[in-house]
Amino acid sequence: MARQSISISLSQPNDEWLQQQVGAGAEYSSKSELINELIRNTRHAEALNQKLLAAEQSGFTSQSPIGMLQEFKRDLANSG
Repeated sequence: MARQSISISLSQPNDEWLQQQVGAGAEYSSKSELINELIRNTRHAEALNQKLLAAEQSGFTSQSPIGMLQEFKRDLANSG
């Protein structure tokens, strides 16, 4: 996957929080790694919210719960 380098400005509290999440003993080895993870999580949440909204607006479905789960997992895999 191609990477793009960008420059962003963070508020001091956000930068301090990122610093706490990165480094020795932390789950993430760099701010970039953490920011990419946060973006992936947000994209997945948005996809889920769109699915839920569409389902809510469409009313009832004849699709089985297993079928819905399989469709969601497929869409989730294709979105990231």
